[in-house]
Amino acid sequence: MCWLAGVQTEVGRTLIHKTAVCKQYPLLLVSLLAKNQQNVSPQEVDSTNDQVGLSPIGVVWTISSICHCLSGGALTFRQVLLRSDHIKNISDLISDMHLKLVKSWVGPGGGKDECSRISTSHCFSEQRGLLNMGSPGVRVGMEDKDMVKVIEEDLGKYIRKLLEVRVPGIILRCLEHLELKDIGRPVALLAKMIGHQPLALHLVRKEGLLEPTRMRRLLDCSSPREVVLDVLMIVSDLARKDEGFYGCINGASVLEFFKEFLTHEDSNVRSKACSALGNMCRHSSYFYSALARHQIIGLLIDRCSDPDKRTRKFACFAIGNAAYHSDMLYDELRRSIPHLAKFLVSTEEDKTKANAAAALSNLVRNSDKLCEDIISKGAMQSLLKLVADCSVVALNPGGKDSVNESPLKIALLSLAKMCSHPPCRQVLRSSELFSVIGRLRQSPESRIANYATDIVSKVADS
Repeated sequence: MCWLAGVQTEVGRTLIHKTAVCKQYPLLLVSLLAKNQQNVSPQEVDSTNDQVGLSPIGVVWTISSICHCLSGGALTFRQVLLRSDHIKNISDLISDMHLKLVKSWVGPGGGKDECSRISTSHCFSEQRGLLNMGSPGVRVGMEDKDMVKVIEEDLGKYIRKLLEVRVPGIILRCLEHLELKDIGRPVALLAKMIGHQPLALHLVRKEGLLEPTRMRRLLDCSSPREVVLDVLMIVSDLARKDEGFYGCINGASVLEFFKEFLTHEDSNVRSKACSALGNMCRHSSYFYSALARHQIIGLLIDRCSDPDKRTRKFACFAIGNAAYHSDMLYDELRRSIPHLAKFLVSTEEDKTKANAAAALSNLVRNSDKLCEDIISKGAMQSLLKLVADCSVVALNPGGKDSVNESPLKIALLSLAKMCSHPPCRQVLRSSELFSVIGRLRQSPESRIANYATDIVSKVADS
């Protein structure tokens, strides 16, 4: 038995570039990861009587070589990652049994550090297959557009193979063998998997991804920043996908961490926290009482004054969803009205203005409790000013694309919603900018014309 150890980086890369063109080379690399060579047929790779074993260092370099080969084209990708036996050979390297053996091995390449290197190498290979164009924490790019197209075409089949071999659960359990400083790559891969519904269902329902103890470890203050970002993305993506995940998210007891995240020194953490909260309120009022209990709303409103523009944008998004399903949180959300009104007439990007307009609409959607504040804090006047500023383009037959990108439609929808309440209708009727809405009935964009017509009709009938 001979032991294959790692080789120098440049030597390894030279070998890869010279031999990757041979279709047998990737298969030979995969066969080295198997317990024997029977996993690869004689027709694919010439048989040999030599028994070759891999040291932990050799395992890392073999996987690294496979990763480089994956950029060699469609044939290589399909040879390596569209076969269950190959995926199993790779995933077995981060199974409980193998990682325990590596951790206890006192020879070269053994111990905790080698467990981390093996896990990281494995997750990089899987990320290539899952088109990981970059997660918040760990960015992995694929520059070959043709290769990306190939993977996209076969992605459904690849995901089925991953589930068949139960790769998501293996990756999840390998976290138990790693120190916090080493879990960035596996967690980034889990975050990417959540983007695919079959993998998300498997990880949450069958593998217990959101188990409270695990979440507490991943979101602890000592956890690496990129891990926190990826876990926030996991929660956000699950909440956005389906209300059916709300119960699992609630069971994970993650809200207790959001106070820290909303005041975190890193703006990426703050913006991701706001986005996650918005998605947790997307489908229903399920989390409304918990947000009140954990005193989250006040901190969320504070983020409207955040120095980071993305955080401000997602804070408006979250506030809007926290008001959409009922008026349970209206009293706490009252303080957001001046901030939302200010955004409408500021230099904020259009998406933030649209989110602010939508939030104001939702603050009158379920009751008239906040109408007086909407009026007294100038929110209606700000909406009218925004409409007036956008109206020139909206009345131009050639400005359709610009209108679609502007917050005008949302602002008109918000004013139409406010017209359901008499005090708001009175403010509209008396405003000098009301005539602008009358002119917008002639807009070539049908939705704008319809919203404007609806507003004028409601005011006229009052």
